[in-house]
Formats: sequence, structure tokens, C-alpha cells
Amino acid sequence: MKQVVQNYKSGELAVLDVPVPGCKPGGVLVRTVYSLISTGTEMMKVSEAGMSMLGKARSRPDQVAKVMQSVATNGVPATYRKVMGKLDSYTPLGYSLCGVVEQVGAGIDDVKVGDLVACAGNEHALHAELNWVPRNLYVPVPDGLAPQHAAFGTVGSIAMQGVRQGEPQLGEVALVIGLGLIGQLVVQLLAASGVRVVGADPDPARCELAERLGAAACGDPASTAVENAVAELTDGHGVDQVYLAAGGGSNQPVELAAKLARDRGRVVDIGKCRLDLPWNAYYEKELDVRFSRSYGPGRYDPSYELEGRDYPIGYVRWTERRNLACFLDLAARGKVDVEPLISHVADFDDAVETYGRLKDGELKAVTALFRYPEQAGATEEAKAPAVAVPAVQVKAGPARAAKTSVKLAFVGAGNYATSMLLPHLAQREGVELSTVVTTTSLSGANAQRKFGFAKATTDLDAVLGDESIDAVFVVTRHSSHADLTRQALLAGKTVFVEKPLALTEDELSGVLAAVEESGNDRLQVGFNRRFAPLLQEARTHFGARSGPAHLRYLVNAGRLAHGSWYLQQGSEGSRFVGEGGHFIDTASWLLDADPVSVYATATSGNEDLQVVLRYPDGSTATISYVTTGPSGFPKETLDLVADGRALRLDDFVRASVYGRKKWVSSRLPKARDKGQNAELAAFVKAVRTGGPMPTPLQSLVATTAATLAVQAGLAGGVPVTLARP
Repeated sequence: MKQVVQNYKSGELAVLDVPVPGCKPGGVLVRTVYSLISTGTEMMKVSEAGMSMLGKARSRPDQVAKVMQSVATNGVPATYRKVMGKLDSYTPLGYSLCGVVEQVGAGIDDVKVGDLVACAGNEHALHAELNWVPRNLYVPVPDGLAPQHAAFGTVGSIAMQGVRQGEPQLGEVALVIGLGLIGQLVVQLLAASGVRVVGADPDPARCELAERLGAAACGDPASTAVENAVAELTDGHGVDQVYLAAGGGSNQPVELAAKLARDRGRVVDIGKCRLDLPWNAYYEKELDVRFSRSYGPGRYDPSYELEGRDYPIGYVRWTERRNLACFLDLAARGKVDVEPLISHVADFDDAVETYGRLKDGELKAVTALFRYPEQAGATEEAKAPAVAVPAVQVKAGPARAAKTSVKLAFVGAGNYATSMLLPHLAQREGVELSTVVTTTSLSGANAQRKFGFAKATTDLDAVLGDESIDAVFVVTRHSSHADLTRQALLAGKTVFVEKPLALTEDELSGVLAAVEESGNDRLQVGFNRRFAPLLQEARTHFGARSGPAHLRYLVNAGRLAHGSWYLQQGSEGSRFVGEGGHFIDTASWLLDADPVSVYATATSGNEDLQVVLRYPDGSTATISYVTTGPSGFPKETLDLVADGRALRLDDFVRASVYGRKKWVSSRLPKARDKGQNAELAAFVKAVRTGGPMPTPLQSLVATTAATLAVQAGLAGGVPVTLARP
């Protein structure tokens, strides 16, 4: 299928051929009929992409701050790879469309194939021929509403949420500053609510359009026309509400709002404009400044948008989905008229030219739409078949020749895969990147372009059924690791699965059952720290020990950003279950044994954990996993003490050993090598030669069981015994 994309580094716009998204449970696959181009939000993104790197930084100071924090935590090279990887990737455009349901995922019963729906979301309502849309981001289109009008659903919801934040009442007077697409819709919604509206915009054509659509008066904010209209309609008191629907870097909108609002009036920010509030003006009138967050309650909440968990109507009357349905109902009943807002309709194939004309100013439009080719019914490509892989009995084969290339496939191509794994593999001699499998079309296309995969697809069977593929990397979200690993083992593949191997004891049992059924034990989990060159060198200098040891490992994990999928504990497991295996594996490797018991305790809310592992020879390892520490403090520090010697690791930057002789490594100020490259080298060698896997299966299972025991220990408050494999 085709999709409009942009490279944020170069500014390049393209209509790209990408794989069709799969129809996952909890949503529907929609074939687009019309999608809307936001001449405000989208064109701002297009313009930013054309800026220099300095210009991009100036326009997004919030992202610059994140980059500096990443440098402090992960070092310059890793941060550079991550940032440049994100910049030099194709990103999608679009967030509002109308289309026909092509396929219905499991758990969906409110629409059927062939229904017309309006869809929202900058990850799900893209300028693409097909989109997978979760339950709470689509609504059926009312009878009689044309598809091109239903494509306004998302922007209509944005305007509606802004109006709701203003709490208008019958007979009040409102000022709308900025009469672009959102401003025009706000004018109509206010007029439909019995509010008299004054509009302000420097464009005379937009002022004239707003008056046709219900505004009492409009004018240039730099003239006296707006001020005179407000004085006449309010008897000099000022407007009850001001809606900021303007963009740009001027502070004029907020200054005009303070000037024309009444005492204790409400100012609602909908657009992205400068908000340098003049303190005296806002203080003296005690103005109530409010923000309107996108489409309404539910926005940026993964449990609502991705998992389909609705908010009870008795507690949250208007959600994203209810706003979307309400706007479409108003449009269907003629209370809102979007036809006058459509300035241009372009064929989808002409998308790049259309964006260019909009950017250059040749095409002046309040709204432009893309019209997609008509297609009857679903294609075979669009119907993602269910995965059904028969069990494969693996027999030991001859060792590979040292120069024989190894064909690898990736299931998943997220940030970790593209910044920490693929850059190493793409440069490695004797490695052939065969296929990348992703659930979203564009991520697969990006990985194929950047790392040279021969093929990108959304069909897992394309990998599991391809006998030429030697090994499969599973780098997806945690909840899918165990099942994908099990399927790949049964298909006879050597498997590299990023941690965790499993989220529950049942999942771990399922993986082991697949090993037993297939006879295939070729499995590696991405516990990379034991492969870190600095830690390996320190272990060599520490030497063998004769008595018990005590290990202390402090992990300053830090807080997660709001909306991170790591916070979805119901489906993805706890944060420690997700990454705690790293630290348990490192401890077990240093102590050369598997733990026999686990005791765990936590602060309120399980934010900070203390985990004590006991080993057969009496050694102990204490892992302090904290999320409330300072951001400037090192992420990982480790101390190992035994037999009158001590080993210290400082965040994979420096290591030292104290004993009869002191050894201190050279400091590595620019890099933190946590062992990914060395682990991948060992894995590729094992695949090529048929030799033993880099980490024994027994150790992987023991580490996974110990990680799961932490959660059981927190629940029970007592030590958890681990049976020996």
C-alpha cells in the first residue's frame, strides 16, 4: 500500500510503498476514502523539517532538553545514534480521515466490514491507503453525512474540546483569535450554542468566511474593528471567553485576550501560540487561563487509546470518542457546515505536489483533502492471515563454514532494535539482514531503508516459513516475547529474544515446552551486560575466589515519561519484570552460579525495590532498583567484595579492582559499552558454526524465574525459594 511520509532530517516528502498493517484485536482495518490535511499543525511540522539543525533545535527546546539528559545518562555516541536514527527516519503525516471498514479485529462488535467510519489519531488516522484503528479512535458515520465531511471528525473534536473548556452559556459573547480551520469550527460551535462571536484574523478572506458561518463581526486584530465590535456587543464589559486558535511566535493573541476579556473572563488556549502572559493585565482582571488538550479526555492515555478501556460516562461525560461522535452528529444535522472550509481536494497520488504548493503559498487553503482511489472489497494483501506455524523437529546439522553468511530476520524494529542492535549487525561481515516484521507499515519500511533488509512485511509467516532464514530476533513489546519465541523455536529457528523471556511462569513453561517438543534449544536472551568489555576485564583482574561473596548493585532507573508503554503493567508486566533480568544475570555471572532464593521489598507503590538474591555457596547479591533518584547520578554502580578483594564498576565508564595490587581501567568519557556488540558477535558465531549458545539455557531460565520471583516476593512479603533446574 501507499503512505505519505516525511524525513525530518532532510525534509523530504514522499509517497512510499509500505507493508499493509495487520488487523490486531481491539480495532479495525480501514481503507481510507478521504483524509484531511491540517494546514496548521501538519504544515508547521513540514516547515520545521525544512529547517537547519539549529532551527529545529530552536523550535523544539523540549526535545533539546531530553537529548542533553540522554547524553548525561547514556553518553554521547549512544545518544547521537538514537537522535540521528530518529531524525533520519520516515515519519507519518495525517490524523483525521474517513474510510470503509475492511477487516474487523477480535473483540470488535460495534461495526462490520463495509461500514463507513471516521478515524482519529496521529498514529492511526494517517495519510495512507489502509490504517489499523483501535476501538476508541473510530466512530460510525451517521446516515446522510458525506465521507469528505466526515473526514473533519478529528479537527472537529479538537475545536469541540476547546469550546467545552470555555464553558459557554446562552447569551454570552466570545472572541475567537485565529480563523484558520480550528477557529472556523470554534465559531460555528459557539454560534450553535447560542453565543455571539467576534473573530480576529489578519486575513480578510477568513474574516468574511467566519461571518458567513455565524460570527457577528470579524476584523484584523491590529485595527480598531475588533475592539469596537466587542464594546458594542458587551456594553463595554468585555467578552466572557477568548479562544486562542492562532499559531506562530507573536505574543499579540494573549495580549489582545487580556485587553478584550471581561473581569474574571476565561481564556482558552487551543492552538500552539506564544504564551508570554502580561502579568498585570491578567492579574488585575483575575483571568482564568485554561488549556484544551487535543480531542478530549483519553488523549495520550494508552489504556484508553490502545487498549480500548472507556471512561464511565457518569464520571467523564465527554471523551475523545464521544466528542468525535458528537461532532459528526452536528455535521449530519446541519448544525455545523464544513463544506465551505474545503478549499482544495487533491488525488492521493499527488500528495507531494500538494504539500509543496501549500508550503510555497501557491495553494492558499483553509482545508485540503486527499481523495483515495476507489477499490471494491479487500485485497489478499490486506487480509493478514492468522499465524499458524507447525512444529518442526530439528536435527543437528553439519557445522557451517566460517565464511558462510548468516541470514537474520527481525520481528520488531523499535528504538532499541534500531539504535542498539541493528547498527552493529548491519556492519558485521557475513551477516545478511533478510526480513523485518513489524505491526506498523512505516517502521518496517524505515528499517528496510536504513539497514538494508531485503524485505519488510507485517506477516510473521514470511519469516517462520522461510527455511533460508537461520535466526530470528524477537524485539517487540514484552507481552509478545514468550509466544513469538515459542513459535520461532517450533519453526526450527535459532532465536535471540530481547529481555524479558517471559512475564509469567506459564509463559516460561510454554517456551520450555516448545524446546522439549522441537528438540531446539538454540535460544539467547538479550542479557548483554555480562559481555561488556570493561566488566569482563575487571572480572579477569579480580580473579577466582574461594569464599562467599557479597555483591551490591545500585540501578538508578529514573522515572518514565508520561505515556510510556512500560507503564502498562496490566499487559506488559511490571517495570522490574521487564528489565530486572539484566541485573540478576550480571550478578549470577559474576558469582558463577544461579540463585536459590529471592527476597524483595518495596516502597509504597513499588516504585523503589530492594532485591536480595542468595546463592548456593552462601554468596548474596543485593539489587537496589530505584526510580526516584536524581537524574544526574550514574545509572548503574556495582561493587563485588570477596576474599579480601573488591571490584567496582562505575556506570560502564570506569572499573577498578582492589587487592594486593590495584587495577584501574582507563576512563571512557564518550561511550558506555554495555556489551551489545560483543553479545551479537558471540550469537552470530554460534549460529554460523553450530557451536554452543553464548549463555547456557539453564542460566537464562534461572534468571527469568528469579525475576518472576521478585513479584511473588513483593506480594507475599517472604523469601521465595527457587528450585534448581
